[in-house]
Parts: sequence; C-alpha cells; structure tokens
Amino acid sequence: MKPISALALMFAAAITTSSVAADWPQWRGPAFNGSSDERNLPSAWSKTEGVAWSIALPGPSASTPVVVSGKIFISTPDKANKTLHAMCLDRKTGKVLWSHKAAEGYERDNKSNFSSPSPAADSSRVFFFYGNGPLVAYDHSGKELWSRSITKDYGEFAFQWTFSTSPLLYDGKLYLQVLQRDVAANGRGKPSGNESYLLALDPATGKELWRHVRPAEAVAESLEAFTSPVPYTHNGRRELLIAGGDCLTGHDPATGKELWRWGTWNPTKIPHWRLVPSPSAGGGVVLACAPKGDPIYAIKAGGNGMLTDSAIAWKSDKRTVTDDVPTPLFYRGDFFILSDVKKNLSRVDPSTGAVKWTLDLPGNKKFEASPTGADGKVYTMNFGGDVVVVDAEAGKIINTIAMGEPGDDSTRSTVVTAHGQIFIRTNAKLFCVAKK
Repeated sequence: MKPISALALMFAAAITTSSVAADWPQWRGPAFNGSSDERNLPSAWSKTEGVAWSIALPGPSASTPVVVSGKIFISTPDKANKTLHAMCLDRKTGKVLWSHKAAEGYERDNKSNFSSPSPAADSSRVFFFYGNGPLVAYDHSGKELWSRSITKDYGEFAFQWTFSTSPLLYDGKLYLQVLQRDVAANGRGKPSGNESYLLALDPATGKELWRHVRPAEAVAESLEAFTSPVPYTHNGRRELLIAGGDCLTGHDPATGKELWRWGTWNPTKIPHWRLVPSPSAGGGVVLACAPKGDPIYAIKAGGNGMLTDSAIAWKSDKRTVTDDVPTPLFYRGDFFILSDVKKNLSRVDPSTGAVKWTLDLPGNKKFEASPTGADGKVYTMNFGGDVVVVDAEAGKIINTIAMGEPGDDSTRSTVVTAHGQIFIRTNAKLFCVAKK
C-alpha cells in the first residue's frame, strides 16, 4: 500500500474545512442555540431561481422542519380538514415519503394552531407533539412506535391561548415542559391546583421516567410560557434551562432536580407577562428575555440555589435591545438578538452586554421567527415570508428575498440550514434552496 502523501493529506483537510454538512435535528439546531457550522450557503435566490425543490403544505404553522439522516420531518395542520399531520420528505428531492394523520384538531384561537411545536429526531426515531396534547413517535419508515396524550395523562393545559412547546431530545431522554396557570384559564385546566412541570420520557416507549414539578410565584397569565427547554454545559456541568413564570431555572438532566433559580424581572407581579423566548446560553451566561419591551438579563452560568441579583452579569438598555418573541441566537461567540418590538437585530458581547452593532430590519412586517446563524450570515424571516440575509460581521443586509404569497401574515417558522441547503417554511410551502 502506498503511503499517503502530505499533499493528499492537505487536500483532504481542505475538503473537510471548506464545507461542513450536518443535520438539524430539533428546533434550535445541532448546537441547541440556533447556529450551525454550514458553509458555502447561498445568499441570493428567488422563488424560482436557486430553488432545488419546493412542496405545497396543507396548512400554515410556526413549526420548524428538522433534518436527520437524509430526511426532513415536518409537523403541519390540514387546514381544510382540521387535522394534524406528521410528514417525512426526502431531503434531496422533496418527495413525500410518508404522511400520517397524527391527531384531530386545528386551532383554539386565531393567533396560532396546534402544530406550532417543532418535532425532534434522532437517527432512527422522530417525535411529534401538538398543542392540544398528542405526542407521537415514529420510526424513519413511518411506523408508529407509540403515542400518548399529555392532556389525558396529566390534565388539560391551563392556558389562555394555544399551548406550545417543542420537545427536546437530549442525553438519552425525551423532555417536555408544561408551564401553565395554577387555576383554570377560560375554563381550561382544573379550577385550582394545576402544576407546572418538566417531564422526562423514555424515547423507546414513551413511558414516564420522572416528572419534576416546577413552582413559580408569578400570577395569572405570567405563569404561562411558550418556551422550550434548552440544554447547556458550563464548566463540565450539564443542565436544562427553563424560562417562564417570572423566573429562570437550571435543572439536572438526569433527575429534573432544580440546581438554581433566578428571578424576578417582574417584582410588581404584573399578571399578563406570558413568556415566549426560550433561554439562550453561551459565553458563560444565560439570557432571560423579559417580555413586553423590558430588558434582557444575562445571568452568570454555574450558580447554585436561589440566586440574588449579584448573579446578573449585565442588563440590556431596553431602548435599544429587547425581545418579546424570538429566541436569541448564539453564534461566533456573540448573541444575536432580534427585537420584534424594535424591529431590529443586534450583535451583543456575552461578557459585557456591549452592543457591537444594531441593524434596522426592512419592510413593514413584523419579525417573530427566531434567527439562524450559519456561513457568516444570520437568516430570519418576517410575517410576510420575506427572508432577510445579514452579514454577521458587518451588521449589514446582504439580501431581502420575498418567499411568501400575497396577503401572507404571521409566518413564524425558523429558517433551517443543513447539508449545504437552506429550508424555508412559509405559510403555503416548504422551499429547499441551494447553490448549484
């Protein structure tokens, strides 16, 4: 056998470092922070140019597609039939490999629908959760492995609007959180005694491994959260981060035990401060985004017990940096905070909170889709389906691309990057964009 030459090794290394291709297995991607190592992604395309394929969807949803093992899994409602579906597509062609009706129902209000939670997948299974309670597991061939109803087993969600949280697959467990009111909301839930909790399930069977009750001192709607659990490792300690109920907590992934708690950003107990952004962590801090145009708080990671305000590393100036809906992105060592209130995007130093740049976003439509970082760019999309591509270093808009249909509104799905492709879900279609 001939020895491998130094030139061949250099060539192989160049291939490895020039293009990174990875799956996007759950809502906030492979790193759980909205970023990926994808490179050589396009920054210019249209609905007809640069599109590898597109497919019509039977209904709108804020759910983000996930990409695993050459397949795309997508949760969608069928608006005409008022049903909820789990779909699997071929990543390269967009061909529908299978589609199953997972549950009945469509919406509880006109703000969102039951398919808003994003699925989570590993190399052999995919898990779909819906806002009216069903949780269903399939293998990659579309065979149902198990199903259960969270509302049937643990009680109807005491939630004013349509409940939503995305399941998390991590550390060999499937996690689901329910942060809700302690009393009924518009007749939903028990009249009293509803508990907020973090649930760990066996991914193979769906059976409960443990259920950790997470109390909070918030009141009324401020107990409700649309957030999802986020894993983070700091100084070798792994934990699950949960935001909602006027507080931020860290939990042991093995047991659910609460490791630390910080709060509150709501000392006067304002009753309508529901929380939407999930925690975002990086650079040794965890962000808690206070709602309704209030500041963002960076809490020092690694705490124990009940934390005082000495745990605050910094607090944003809410006149510039605030966030009511999108979950911040952590990318290239910094936070990228998208303010749906101010309609701007800011790059923020995690250690000091210093704003490196702030960019006003174009158009008159609101931005609620959480930003994605890849290939030196930040991708986000507004209510009308316009994708904005931003240079992450310079803080300048590279391109704005209309992908929606006339009259589209409330488009919220996160842009996904995987295997040299960009996946864009509008209200009517899923697009795959890639360089030739």
